Amino acid sequence: MPIPEPRRLTSLALAALGGLATDAAFPGLGWWPLALLGVGLLFVALGRDSARWNLLVGLVFGLAFFLPHISWAEFAVGAVPWVALSTLEAAFVGLFGVAWSWARRGAAIWWRARWQVPAFAVLWVGMEELRSVWPFGGFPWGRLAFSQADSPLARWAWAGGVPLLTGLVVVGGVLVGLALLALRRLDLGVASGAVLLVAVLVGSGLLVPLDTREEAGRLAVGAVQGNVPNRGLDSFSQQREVLENHVAGTYALAEERGAGSLDVVLWPENGSDIDPRVDAAAGDLVAGAARAVGAPLLVGTLEYPADGGRYNISLLWDPESGPGQAYAKQRPAPFAEYIPLRDVARRFSDAVDRVRTDMLPGTEPAVLQVPVDRLGRDVPLGVGICFEVAYDRILRESVQLGAELLVIPTNNATFGLTDESTQQLAMSRIRAIEHGRSTVQISTVGVSALITPNGRVLQQTELFTAATMTDDLALRTTLTPATRYGDVLTWALRGLAVAIVLAGTAGALRTRREA
Repeated sequence: MPIPEPRRLTSLALAALGGLATDAAFPGLGWWPLALLGVGLLFVALGRDSARWNLLVGLVFGLAFFLPHISWAEFAVGAVPWVALSTLEAAFVGLFGVAWSWARRGAAIWWRARWQVPAFAVLWVGMEELRSVWPFGGFPWGRLAFSQADSPLARWAWAGGVPLLTGLVVVGGVLVGLALLALRRLDLGVASGAVLLVAVLVGSGLLVPLDTREEAGRLAVGAVQGNVPNRGLDSFSQQREVLENHVAGTYALAEERGAGSLDVVLWPENGSDIDPRVDAAAGDLVAGAARAVGAPLLVGTLEYPADGGRYNISLLWDPESGPGQAYAKQRPAPFAEYIPLRDVARRFSDAVDRVRTDMLPGTEPAVLQVPVDRLGRDVPLGVGICFEVAYDRILRESVQLGAELLVIPTNNATFGLTDESTQQLAMSRIRAIEHGRSTVQISTVGVSALITPNGRVLQQTELFTAATMTDDLALRTTLTPATRYGDVLTWALRGLAVAIVLAGTAGALRTRREA
């Protein structure tokens, strides 16, 4: 049966409330059930058939969500880029409102209300997929799955990754919306039935088997959060100070654990913005720290090729042989690490000129082989630098290529005391579940954490403090369903989203001709 039509101002208010509720589901508040309520309010708000009106409704929801959700961008680069990025991402939600208006004109959805539930979810996943790849490589921040790290639903990431988890959140949200509509009609039977289905859906995650046992031994891991002055974009103006902080943390690990007791020591992104392979003094500092701890260091640094540009790399430094393998970040952040359309962007903000040398994308898979004498073999690590944790393909490919543990080196110094780092930690926890791998998020300033393969945080640091972490983390080799078949599921959902919109459009045209 058709959905009752809310009044226009009410629908806009519901959309705004839904966006705010959805943001509250993410860290810092982390009230994950509000993601379902937020989607439910959007479902109710999109009750009109007008595509143009639902474009506005979706835009209002998107602005109410993204403006607070990525407020850390305002701290880092200023108000204009923050509002511009929020508006761009909100426009995708507006596009979703248009797609929903067209899709539900199809005969199956129009005459069978139950088909609205999966159709709404598939279209939302399709929208998230689109904004995760376009423009400029996409911006996957704020995907609904990343709000569920503490929810039983998070366990479903093991089965189908972020797209499946997002889809299930939306299914639950639409059921909440149907319950709200039933309450408005005073139909308590339908409302209670919908709420019961939501409870069953959320509880179903507890049935998903998550194995955390070691399969290939354990890796004795040390991680160093050296700390950085809290100066926003100027946090790395004292590059040698930052390097010395991480060197000092490594010496502290050596004193605490003893030389040779760790298999690898992890530094964050930008742990040394001075390339220790080029700068002799920096190289001496890194080499001394590696020898003191008696283990390879994974050093976050920069590489400047002779033909211009720069790479953001994670470099393995052996205590005996020195620099070795390196992974270069494949997804530099647009308007932060490189500036697309620089001349145009400068008209809106002169902050673009802070990025003097554009970062180049790496081309090699995100896997590094760490020699571990205790295990008598090389241990492959999957590395996703900073924002790469939000992209599905990079870490999935690394695990498919054999990664037994995931490392997320990151630099959160430019975001101050905002929620950016805890939002990123939630993503790392979802990735741990998705691929069944122990995961280390190591930041210059926090939040850093050691995470088990089922997403549980073993240790976590505070923001803007010097800290170290150590533990023996399980190494695993089994591929989860999400790792094996995630690409297939993603493309299937993308194709289904397009098919739903096309079928609805065709149905609307046929009805118009018959009229």
